[in-house]
Amino acid sequence: MSRLKFGAWIPTYAWADEPGGPENVRKIRASIEKCEEHGIDVWVVDHLLSAPGLYGNAWLEPLNVLSYAAALTSRVRLATGILVLPVRHPVLLAKEISTLCLLSDNRYLFGVGPGWYAREFEVTGSRVEERGGRTDEIIEAVTLLLSRPSASFEGRYYRFHDVTIDPRPSRLPELWVSGGSRVPDANEHDAPTLAKAVAERIVRAGRWLSRCSGKQEWVKRDWQDLQGHARRMGRDPAALTFGHCNFIHLVETPDPVKAVEASREPFLRVMGTHRSWAHLQECYMVGSIDRIHARIADLVAAGLEYLVLGPVTDDPRQIDLIAEHVLPAFA
Repeated sequence: MSRLKFGAWIPTYAWADEPGGPENVRKIRASIEKCEEHGIDVWVVDHLLSAPGLYGNAWLEPLNVLSYAAALTSRVRLATGILVLPVRHPVLLAKEISTLCLLSDNRYLFGVGPGWYAREFEVTGSRVEERGGRTDEIIEAVTLLLSRPSASFEGRYYRFHDVTIDPRPSRLPELWVSGGSRVPDANEHDAPTLAKAVAERIVRAGRWLSRCSGKQEWVKRDWQDLQGHARRMGRDPAALTFGHCNFIHLVETPDPVKAVEASREPFLRVMGTHRSWAHLQECYMVGSIDRIHARIADLVAAGLEYLVLGPVTDDPRQIDLIAEHVLPAFA
């Protein structure tokens, strides 16, 4: 079996029913330090706004958190999983990334995606219909800004001339791109496929972060679809890297029924109630350790190389449990 690389979404939750304070920061710090101890890369979620009915919480601003993590770590990588690009301007983002690369000794992984929550685009001056085009332009513009002493860009959404970002990193951060096919419609006979623009964006980057908001069979189908797109683009499918992010709650009981029941409340607090508990179990890493191992093994058999696991509580001991019960079997 191939050995996986691991990251963890640290719990940067902002709960609507719980004001933030020193205890929240203590737990974030402890989770980061445990990742460093166990050799698990530090990943952070990005949502500018809370999405009532879709998630039960918001998250802290990711690049600020990673700057904090850079000061607490020295060996693990620091990643956005994913950074919602269309709510940002490429010049300001390039400056933020260059600063983070300096502070972290080039340990930053540039995980990006187009996002999906329409209100986040509205309040930042764009539209959800523009997200794909804006994402492509920002990737191109930020790459230019971080790699040239003077960069110019003329796109549909962004334009700038003779801009210098100092200090530029000694190398570009690894680019990871998210994306997936749309959720299937029960009335359709054919399974949805990846949109051409989405697939091409991922293939150009060479590293894919598959979604966690769908069933595992959808993730594997999208991976097969991506490899087909790579061939049609004249790229070697073997050069693509398959990454996956998913939420998890580890419970130390061999009883599968008790493990599922113990996971219910933590998952519903984060995910909200717009989806059924049965559907959440199909999408996320829910259940006994044996069941979670089986799900991961199934993804590894499909080609998975990098796995990011996100505890649905802010208890730092979840990082220890990942290190104790998951890493030995797969890392």
